[in-house]
Amino acid sequence: MSTNTHTLSASKQVDGYPNRPMPILDLRGTLKREEALVEIQNVVATADLQQHLDLNGILKVTPGAAYVPQRFPGLVYKLKKPKTTTLLFASGKMVCTGAKSARSAKRAIAKVIKELKSQGIIILRNPECEIENVVASANLRGTIDLENVAERLSKTMYEPEQFPGLIYLMNDPKVVLLVFASGKVVCVGARTEPDVYLAVEKLRDTLESNELITHVGSNDQLPSVYSEMFSRGQGDDTQPSAAIAEINE
Repeated sequence: MSTNTHTLSASKQVDGYPNRPMPILDLRGTLKREEALVEIQNVVATADLQQHLDLNGILKVTPGAAYVPQRFPGLVYKLKKPKTTTLLFASGKMVCTGAKSARSAKRAIAKVIKELKSQGIIILRNPECEIENVVASANLRGTIDLENVAERLSKTMYEPEQFPGLIYLMNDPKVVLLVFASGKVVCVGARTEPDVYLAVEKLRDTLESNELITHVGSNDQLPSVYSEMFSRGQGDDTQPSAAIAEINE
């Protein structure tokens, strides 16, 4: 099924970048602009009920829930629509993962609370939902000279013997970008969906202006970036994990 792309007639100046039409996201959360294709993969949201939860009591009245405190202190609550997994803790804290948009994540938390109430669980308040992390994949549709990028771009780490991608810590927006020679990118650490699109656009503009990317033919299919992350079989995923952790420091 084809995806329609629209642009605003108005332009906006962003961090010294030239005026250009601002893209409008379609309902699938996918943006296609010439060489770039970005797709939201996971949105992590949290909420705090600020009350004690009887997880064993919730387990008894919730079909399909899982709670094994010897292995994990939280109760696992899954929804089919939106397709998400919400972790409930005795402290009243909630963590929702698996959503494809911030809106879906917030809707999932609200639905879990509504279902708990319908099952006789007393919930004292409707909490504020906060987006903690937006994870996205992108395809810049070009080959990237990672060694040259590592030499010319600050706040990068590239050790191909340990990990096939270059790790770039972007300051504004504050995200971590895993960049691969094939033009595939993983963006983590964003707090909003617009930040993801801005980060990918700024990365692409930087690579193009410094002639660090060679564009290939157009392809609407978004290849899997996660399989490439460890495709060389190095068996060491500590480097990207450590870099991603730096974003919260």
